[in-house]
Amino acid sequence: MNPLNNYRFGSYALLAMGLINLRYQTGNEANLPTSSVLITIGLLVFIATFIPKFSKFLLGRVVKRISLLLLIALIIYGILI
Repeated sequence: MNPLNNYRFGSYALLAMGLINLRYQTGNEANLPTSSVLITIGLLVFIATFIPKFSKFLLGRVVKRISLLLLIALIIYGILI
């Protein structure tokens, strides 16, 4: 399995959480800015996995650990909003 697939799965999860929050919290004040954080980050990471320079950077050991912590933090953020 391609090691970049983990990034793709994580970014898809963030993108999906953001879109679900955007749809199901319609009518809540400030829904767009809070959901767009997840949508934007998920989309940017997904696109970055297909760019060779960024994909090589994402496979670094330190970057993997930091991105895992950020993914967990963003999932918690998505649950709390």
